[in-house]
Amino acid sequence: MNTVNPVAATSREFSPETRLRPPRNRLERGAVGWWTVNALLFALPPVVVSGALTLFVPPARFVFGPATVVMAVLGLAYVLIMPAWRYRVHRWEVTEDAVYTLSGWLWQRWRVAPLSRVQTVDSLRGPVQQMFGLTGITLTTASAAGAIKIKGLDHRLAERLVEELTQVVQRHRGDAT
Repeated sequence: MNTVNPVAATSREFSPETRLRPPRNRLERGAVGWWTVNALLFALPPVVVSGALTLFVPPARFVFGPATVVMAVLGLAYVLIMPAWRYRVHRWEVTEDAVYTLSGWLWQRWRVAPLSRVQTVDSLRGPVQQMFGLTGITLTTASAAGAIKIKGLDHRLAERLVEELTQVVQRHRGDAT
């Protein structure tokens, strides 16, 4: 569990001389379990359906049998590789002036949003996230690129972060557009 003070501990002066850099904070370790369960929920149904068709439709076994094996191998690789890889990549950080995120696993996305552009701060916990004690935060900005999302935070840390970000955003006098 992160025991970091979400805003104050990562705060740094933001100035033109500041170099852009990747964010520093990792997600909660439970995010690996959450992503693994999501990967299983994605990979398992096609294997089960194809396997059932292999068993119950004898004339089509020559098609569904190999398809089941291929889907099972690819699904297993996805379940074993993707969660750990994403955990190594995903980062977040909040400074006095901006929110930094790095996400993805094959295609990685690095986002930086000035807090003066943040319009809303929301949190979301799906059923699987709740099983792992995780919460996601969404910062809606005026950007055409869409909202900034930090998924896989410890629930208590996320609650504090939402509260502190809401206060910080209110202090910024930007036009949020």
